[in-house]
Amino acid sequence: MHVPDGMINLPVSAAAGVVAAGAVAVSLRGARRELGSGPLAEGHGAERTAPLAGLVAAFVFAVQMLNFPVAAGTSGHLLGGALAAILVGPCTGVLCIAVVLLMQGILFADGGLTALGVNITVMGVVTVIVSYGIFRGLLRILPRGRRSVTVSAFAAALVSVPAAAAAFTLLYAIGGTTHIPVGKVLTAMVGVHVLIGIGEAAITALTVGAVIAVRPDLVHGARGLAAPLKLRVGGELVDAPAPAPVAAATSRSPRGLLAAGLGTALLLAGVVSFYASASPDGLEKVAADKGIDRKVEEHAAAGSPLADYGVKDISNTRLSGGLAGMIGVGATVVVGSGIFYVVHRRRTPANAPVADGRS
Repeated sequence: MHVPDGMINLPVSAAAGVVAAGAVAVSLRGARRELGSGPLAEGHGAERTAPLAGLVAAFVFAVQMLNFPVAAGTSGHLLGGALAAILVGPCTGVLCIAVVLLMQGILFADGGLTALGVNITVMGVVTVIVSYGIFRGLLRILPRGRRSVTVSAFAAALVSVPAAAAAFTLLYAIGGTTHIPVGKVLTAMVGVHVLIGIGEAAITALTVGAVIAVRPDLVHGARGLAAPLKLRVGGELVDAPAPAPVAAATSRSPRGLLAAGLGTALLLAGVVSFYASASPDGLEKVAADKGIDRKVEEHAAAGSPLADYGVKDISNTRLSGGLAGMIGVGATVVVGSGIFYVVHRRRTPANAPVADGRS
């Protein structure tokens, strides 16, 4: 659902840019808390939490390259807002999607540069707010446990995609550069993105479930949800006393998970992406069918060596696309981790007193 330049007029694109910038500013403050909380961060700092958030951004980038067929002549891909919000928190999730969209726009000419604010607002802010709100609401009413986290993730991701499609339609209604009845655009956009949402929900639930299975302590949305142990005392079930914190449990290095996640992202972007559907995605298909792309402009980065997810001057399509995907994953994880490292480090003032461990 990458909106190109020229589909939404400049005033509305600028207004969306202001909204996106405000959301990123708020998210920067919130991410400091999210990156500095939980067992992963306790006593370890940004050298562990920042790479995890950077990896989530890189994984979203990789999976977005895997377009899957959803209807005749139409494909869809992960938006990623729900996945990022559940894994690393809503504020950090907004930043993850913003980093992905920035990398795609600058390096790969995917998503207009003047429409960057539109894309961040629609694909990052709206998806995160809607999905995380639904996710937390469902966790309040479902039984406490890992299965409920996975089910809630599925439902949250499913709804977030048509919600983003509706948000785009609203922006088109206000600032579209073509004059197509909004009702037709809304029906087409929401209709096809409900189908895409099913794929998004499946990917999100499978990924969240896989991480929970090996390291539930690393899933932001699953913190504190473990069901208390029950003991039978005098014929009645009572909560068992909470166990003392185990240092080893909170100090386990996430290095293995990070390596596996990065390897998976590189494999998806570098190899599996070659087999992705070549059909236009939901927005491209609706734009072509309804004529809302008549005034789309050429991307400012169309001459980039990596434009259209291929390496310039490499004629072999599979090699070109694979290298471009791997470069994108690498760039995203480096830029994302660097940003999250700085965000985390700024959480504590440089001149703050440090305990020396003496009592």
